[in-house]
Amino acid sequence: MQITDTAALVTGGASGLGGATAKALAANGARVFALDLAGSIAQAPQVDGVTYVEADVTEPEQVEAAVAAAAESGVPLRTVVNCAGIGPSARILSKKGRHDLALYAKVIQINLIGTFNVLTVASEAIAKTEPLEDDARGVIINTASVAAFDGQIGQAAYGASKAGVAGMTLPMARDLSRSGIRVMTIAPGIFETPMLMGMPQEVRDALGKMVPFPQRLGMPQEYAHLARTIIENVMLNGETIRLDGAIRMQPK
Repeated sequence: MQITDTAALVTGGASGLGGATAKALAANGARVFALDLAGSIAQAPQVDGVTYVEADVTEPEQVEAAVAAAAESGVPLRTVVNCAGIGPSARILSKKGRHDLALYAKVIQINLIGTFNVLTVASEAIAKTEPLEDDARGVIINTASVAAFDGQIGQAAYGASKAGVAGMTLPMARDLSRSGIRVMTIAPGIFETPMLMGMPQEVRDALGKMVPFPQRLGMPQEYAHLARTIIENVMLNGETIRLDGAIRMQPK
């Protein structure tokens, strides 16, 4: 499936994994609609071929408006890449007391339900496009994390949300197959993203050395490259791919 002369929707598209993916798809000829919150968009670089759209992935009406903008852009909407998410850390029992239930619900709401919200709205639009070879219409790529499999202390909410994303990949791929829509998930390891940028350099260096090979943090461009490969190869469907340099996270 080609990228050129198609529309693509990227959530969390103003920075990090989403920003790199939006830039890569635009460089390959797509009209990219990068969804993000207003504060993130205000700090995002201007990129040829990328239109920033203010939207909260948990708000159906905002997502519907963004999907409509992409679907009505003059080229078919073929690709969705879900990168929006948050990753707060909290222990079950700490000096402050029990894990805050509202925080747990917020993480699930954004990372899991937000992903599902975008997928359902976008798949409806993609299903209306003209089919290509093999009756293919498009692909939706979600973002999990190695935390879905290697749960660390303090990541109960984050790990649950990302395990949910990985867990729904195959059933959604099978469900949407009749519409010619593929569903794939990427589970990144430790990457250079805004979540890590606030950490001291020595901490980031130590995290990079935990990766067997290459011994460094992953780069957002490497995530974007895998996303592009998934888009172009129609046999990739219903699977979660770890992109982690063979790291297996320790308990903490």
